[in-house]
Amino acid sequence: MITMANIREIKTRMNSIEDTLKITNAMYLISSSKLKKARKQLDATTPYFEMLQASLLDIMAHTPDLQHIFLNKRKKEHPKKGYLVMTADRGLAGAYNHNITKMAEENINEDDKLFVIGYMGRNYFGRRNVAQMDEDFFYTTQDPTIYRARRIAEKMIEEYVSGELDEVYIIYTKMITSITSEPKMIRVLPLNPDQYEFAGKGKRSHMTEFQPSVKAVLDRLAPNYIKGLVYGAMVESFSSELNARMMAMEGASKSAREMIRSLGLMYNRARQAAITQEITEVCAGAKSLKKE
Repeated sequence: MITMANIREIKTRMNSIEDTLKITNAMYLISSSKLKKARKQLDATTPYFEMLQASLLDIMAHTPDLQHIFLNKRKKEHPKKGYLVMTADRGLAGAYNHNITKMAEENINEDDKLFVIGYMGRNYFGRRNVAQMDEDFFYTTQDPTIYRARRIAEKMIEEYVSGELDEVYIIYTKMITSITSEPKMIRVLPLNPDQYEFAGKGKRSHMTEFQPSVKAVLDRLAPNYIKGLVYGAMVESFSSELNARMMAMEGASKSAREMIRSLGLMYNRARQAAITQEITEVCAGAKSLKKE
């Protein structure tokens, strides 16, 4: 039996879903705006870091026997590795955080050290004893800046130079296209030219002279380039997070519209049934009065 209570319940559900739809639409638009800004920032700094990479490749190509702390891999049977893992501060981004934490767990060992960026990652690894997590390392990928990237890079370099770490890796999410992204791991220290993204652009046929010395130039270039790697990974991660959230909100909005349409049909049927029922009762009452 259709009652006014049933109709009111359907209407309440519709209003609730419509309110949720407003939120998901707003989150989609906010993420879209932030994504454009983040990509613009990365595009503005990319040429500078491309030139740094080209200079590093030039040094490595013409001085293959150069001994330098940023270049030489330490010969240890079990090197102490550090992982800079970039996650988000919030959820509602599909499988974004899950994919990163999964890749990290597949690569880290108990003796390794974790530097986790983002609340979601800190919360996840804080409940698991998979590695030694630096509890005092508090950073976010939200609205990345060169200043923050420099602070993080300096921390990684300090741990590496002091011998606390033998290798340093970054695990982040790289945007492949506007709709796809994937988790990626790169080695930051010692420098690994094989994974340089702009390696083809960095090759030079001429000989470059470095003053006052190759080592002195490398001492300045390498930290700046590592800062660029960290900054690029932060922007890529932030962009991927925003993109994942946009897709999640788009899917949620689509589902909400379908639910509203379905509930709208139920609401109209319920109203029609209630009206028909009232008319039937009125007619039945009128007939009984006539008989009396």
